[in-house]
Amino acid sequence: MTATLYESHIESLKLLNRGKVRDIYAVDDEHLLFVASDRLSAFDVVLPDPIPGKGKVLTDLSLFWFAHLAERVRNHLSGMTLEDVLEGDELESVRGQALVVKRYRILPVEAIVRGYLIGSGWKDYGATGAVSGINLPPGLKQAQQLPETIFTPSTKAEAGEHDENISFSQMADKVGRETAEKVRALSIEIYEAARAYANTRGIIIADTKFEFGMDDDGTLVLCDEVLTPDSSRFWPADEYRVGTSPPSFDKQFVRDYLETQDWNKRPPAPKLPPAIIRKTAEKYDDARRRLTGES
Repeated sequence: MTATLYESHIESLKLLNRGKVRDIYAVDDEHLLFVASDRLSAFDVVLPDPIPGKGKVLTDLSLFWFAHLAERVRNHLSGMTLEDVLEGDELESVRGQALVVKRYRILPVEAIVRGYLIGSGWKDYGATGAVSGINLPPGLKQAQQLPETIFTPSTKAEAGEHDENISFSQMADKVGRETAEKVRALSIEIYEAARAYANTRGIIIADTKFEFGMDDDGTLVLCDEVLTPDSSRFWPADEYRVGTSPPSFDKQFVRDYLETQDWNKRPPAPKLPPAIIRKTAEKYDDARRRLTGES
């Protein structure tokens, strides 16, 4: 397997946060260095084994989607290169999986958009007939496309903690109703635009989550990663069937494996077998190649 980056170590910059996947460094008062490591989290727990090439896939796909959605939403890219802030071994250690971004005030919620009935949404629907308090028609099947796209926000958990679904009104209490309504509308718009494009590449985007910041003028800015296998469910269109959980390009493959293990979904997580690591890396890269058209 290729070399992996489980943790970055950049002594020339101050480390601000080591999250589930990203290491964030201060460049100056207006800029940050985002490093997409090869760490993988599942059930909000960071796994002990890195996935080769994963950080590069996340970086490539985020750059692709930032460009694809640029006319619809601003993003946090700064225009600065890695060479502007790093040199030597530090530069080479994160080349291809780090971005210099602008600092924004990040909203304290995950903007989750669902187009299909799967995952926790399917479980919620089976128990209540609704998803995150949004009533849905009776008789829907697993993995079925929803009558309309729905917005189901959640809290943002620290590493080792679990995100919690919240209602739209709870989100409005956190960020203000006007901001909440803007986030909901923009999230649905860019999800549907991305889903339409992905359909032309043979991929169904079942759901995704966005992170937004806000500038001093109150304009929403798309931040962090965008429409990657970490933040989205990607299904191969030619294998999609209503009524079953479709195969995926994302980390659902790892979740499915972990569900077979005697693990309480709290740290520490079990180690992954080499075959699971290799197959996961292949799935991530397959999604990148299909969506971007690049080898």
